This record gives sequence, C-alpha cells and structure tokens, in this order.
Amino acid sequence: MDEIKRKELCEAARQAALNSYSPYSNFRVGAAVLGDVGVYVGTNIENASFGLTICAERTALASAIIRGDRNIHAIAIACIDASPESGLSEKLPCGACRQWMAELSPKAEIIICGVEKVFSIDDFLPMPFKLEQDVDSQPHNNRVGAD
Repeated sequence: MDEIKRKELCEAARQAALNSYSPYSNFRVGAAVLGDVGVYVGTNIENASFGLTICAERTALASAIIRGDRNIHAIAIACIDASPESGLSEKLPCGACRQWMAELSPKAEIIICGVEKVFSIDDFLPMPFKLEQDVDSQPHNNRVGAD
C-alpha cells in the first residue's frame, strides 16, 4: 500500500475518533479498515460498566464484516488524545483487538497514525489463539432469523 493511501486511512481514523464516546477515559480513538469494497470506520464507545466498552478497531472491523467485506488489507489506528511525546505503547491496540485482528485480518497492514513503521499482527501477537478448523469453509446462512 502506498503512503498516500496510508495517510487517507489515518485521516479517516482521526475523523472517526472525533465521534468517540469516552467520558470515563477521555481517550478518543478512531480506526479505519480498508477492505476489498471500501473503507469502514469505528471509534471507541465506553460504558459505565467498563467491561461493556468496545474499542475503535473492533467497531471498524465489525462494520466491514457486517457489509460482507472480509478481505481486510489495512487497519489505521488514531489515538488523538495521546501526546506526541508518549511512547508507542500508548497508541497500540489492546489484547482483545489484537485477537480480533489475528482472526479477521491476519494479513492486514497495521498503521499506527503518527508512527512511521508499518506493522503486522505478528508484531503484536506472535502466538494468537486459533481453532484448528477452517472457518471460511463453514456454510454461511445469511437469512435473518435462520437457525
């Protein structure tokens, strides 16, 4: 992927972060996912019951999956409230997001906006949990309400 497309994805992620619902952490994050069909954005959405909070990366991946775009090429993550001097660890995806990426976008470039290096999931989660079945070969029934 070229640098222009990476910058466009980061801008989409930054714009998504502006819609964050983060009254508890005041840490807004946006993500933009590039699939075969389009770009899907997500933002973090917090909840007073902290375990119910969802991250930007997962909302963006869910949006792509909902639209049937399962071949994910890249994920850009923008932590717009991280200070420019903060270390890389303040800008990286959490463990749950890493596991989602390992399953739903294992070959995607991971772009941390404001960081020059482009990562892969292997950089963050070298030994992900995997079931040994071929999930893609399982039949999909797309009817609403199907058993």
